[in-house]
Amino acid sequence: MRDIVLFRQNLFRLSETFIVQQAQALRRHAPLYTGRLRYGPGPDGARTVLLSEGLRHLVYPRIGAQMLTRSPAPYLRLLAGHRPALVHAHFGVDGVYALPLARRLGVPLVTTFHGFDVTLATAHFLRSPAWANYPLHRRALARQGQLFLCNSHFLHARALALGFPAERTHVHYIGVDCAAIRPRAPDQETPTILHVARLVELKGTTYLLRAFARLAPRHSRARLAIIGDGPLKGRLMEQAAALGIADRVSFLGPQPYDVVLAHMRRAAMLVVPSLETATGRVEGLGMVALEAAATGVPSIGARV
Repeated sequence: MRDIVLFRQNLFRLSETFIVQQAQALRRHAPLYTGRLRYGPGPDGARTVLLSEGLRHLVYPRIGAQMLTRSPAPYLRLLAGHRPALVHAHFGVDGVYALPLARRLGVPLVTTFHGFDVTLATAHFLRSPAWANYPLHRRALARQGQLFLCNSHFLHARALALGFPAERTHVHYIGVDCAAIRPRAPDQETPTILHVARLVELKGTTYLLRAFARLAPRHSRARLAIIGDGPLKGRLMEQAAALGIADRVSFLGPQPYDVVLAHMRRAAMLVVPSLETATGRVEGLGMVALEAAATGVPSIGARV
């Protein structure tokens, strides 16, 4: 069974469980998780190739140098002895780093677009050292990458508009495992509104708090549970206090996937009020809405 290099610079984020779920479902190949840093434990028995764990000296300066140069050399040293069938990069930002690696390994590169990588304005990418190489090398990725996958028709249209080739760019839905997520029983429902998101502008959490403040006086048993973390958490907690709903809003922080599903089973509804930001960023495909559908929980989303 040959390896597939699953390339994501920051591996095992709680908000990106779909990457692991897809990889763990492989039957004819074995995933080899490859990237710079580990942000979570990963699945049991996962094999990893991480710069942060493979370098012995001057780890972060050397990672910074690789981030700027895109040199595949550190990864090639760590992958010595492996003969992967291909490299699969998740997010276009990672695709431009995986491209030199795949070329040196002599294997195809597959890149999956998930949202911000084809919707965020180019100027915003250029402001970040971690992202600046993406717009600079996006044309090379489009020319040399073997396959590009988009998780919705919307993202497919955006990718084509950026110049990715129509003959090698396709819609490929991620989906959820309906054998693992079963419909909940009606008596499991509680008067809880659930919101699962990284707490950033894109997710529209501030508008959900405003809406809940209007609903709360008319529904005394209603509660709002917010799962996730992000730079806006402190501001959102202050907003809940200012609106007089702090005692009915629970900020639960990031939670493991099974805990999220347990909250889902008890929710009356899931609310996903995502919006388009000033930088052009929009939601690609909210996986949590698919998970709610598999659980039998209604979702309310924004039209963007």
